[in-house]
Amino acid sequence: MKLSILDQSPIASNQTAQDALMESLKLAKACEQFGYTRYWIAEHHDLPGLACSAPEVMLGFIGAHTSKIRIGAGAVLLPHYKPYKVAEIYNMLGTLFPNRVDIGIGRSPGGSAEATNALSDNFLQKVFKMPELVEELLHFLHQDFPSDHEFSKVNASPIPDVLPLPWMLGTSEKSALLAAKFGLSYVFGQFMSDQDGAAIVQTYRENFQPRIDGQTPEVIVTVPVICAKTSEKAEEIALSYLVWQLLIAKGEGKKVPSIEVAKNYILSEKETEQFMAIKNKMIIGNPKEVCSALRNMANHYGADEMMILTITHSPEDRIESYRLIAEELL
Repeated sequence: MKLSILDQSPIASNQTAQDALMESLKLAKACEQFGYTRYWIAEHHDLPGLACSAPEVMLGFIGAHTSKIRIGAGAVLLPHYKPYKVAEIYNMLGTLFPNRVDIGIGRSPGGSAEATNALSDNFLQKVFKMPELVEELLHFLHQDFPSDHEFSKVNASPIPDVLPLPWMLGTSEKSALLAAKFGLSYVFGQFMSDQDGAAIVQTYRENFQPRIDGQTPEVIVTVPVICAKTSEKAEEIALSYLVWQLLIAKGEGKKVPSIEVAKNYILSEKETEQFMAIKNKMIIGNPKEVCSALRNMANHYGADEMMILTITHSPEDRIESYRLIAEELL
């Protein structure tokens, strides 16, 4: 099974944003050594507990300090941007780091309504035009606009020898059908969806239209995971993430709380339900438990690859979680 990393560059309560970004670099370097296939970093705006608002900057930094792991965004929030600029950025990365660059494409705002308005105009209208934006981006990447198109002679320079690989990220049938229509590989965000994920992935496969001869559908499923040497330790470590999610929902989740703070957090009746709902979408346990659950989930979805999101208060616990999983599965 292929394994990959989704990093949201979380900021722990004892860290600065710079600390968190440097830990993201350490994570990418460690996971390259562990044998993970790709490292993707997410894009968020004006969210105090997450450090990365510009994945393209971090990818240049991480690409320069690694040598073989694939790097990419999870995701480029395309309605914020002109497709031409996105193509330029990722072609530039593809030129610097040959045959290592992915473009994960998403449609969410990645932040508050106010941050969205500060970042881009007419975001909702752009969301409705997502199919046109995706098509335009693909044309710029493949340099295959019709000859009578206004952009037919516009190149997203520099053009790398191996083009960045585009992926569509999503949590619904709508995103699955969009990926299928344009012959894109698909990443399903299991932890962000309450829908029947396996059915959505099946819809993607059934409707897939190859863009290139011989192309076949490819699926990654993303899931939050906490692994430790014992189940009890994993449960304890996971408390930080779980309580942080509750705090975020209340507008109070500025940074990832310590395990001690999380242990002392008193749950209301409503929060107890929310806590369990979040936990039920995670995989938590010792290496054998976690890897068995990952295999089962991959089989359930028919996934080609599993992408793991791990958020802990301690950077050491996070790297250890990825290490233990790699030792068991890779």
